[in-house]
Amino acid sequence: MSPERLFRLLADHTRLRCLSLLRAEQSLCVCELTHALDLSQPKISRHLAMLREGGLVMDERRGQWVHYQLAGDLPDWVRAIIDASVEAQRQSGQIGRDSLRLKAMVGRPSPDLCADDH
Repeated sequence: MSPERLFRLLADHTRLRCLSLLRAEQSLCVCELTHALDLSQPKISRHLAMLREGGLVMDERRGQWVHYQLAGDLPDWVRAIIDASVEAQRQSGQIGRDSLRLKAMVGRPSPDLCADDH
C-alpha cells in the first residue's frame, strides 16, 4: 500500500464514512451501511468494492449478503491514518450522526443472522 493510493481512497467522503463506521462497529452488512449513510445500495457497494480492491477492507459472503470489516493485515501506519481520520469524523459530528442512524435501524440484523433475515 502506497501513501498515494491510501489518500486517494480516503479522499472520498462516502468511503471515509464507511471506514469510520467499520472501525467503530468492527463488522457491518451492506444493508446496515446503506441505512446508516442514507445512500443507495449500488453507491455503497461501489465504494466498498474500491476499498476492498485497495486492500483496506475485506468481505465475507453469508448467503446473498456481504459483511465488511477492516482488513486484518493493514500496516501500522495505515491503521494510524485511518484512526486519525475516524477521530476527525468524530470531532466533526459525522460519525455520530451516522452511528445514530445505524442504531435507529428497525430490524437491524445481527452479523450472524443477516443472511437469514433478508
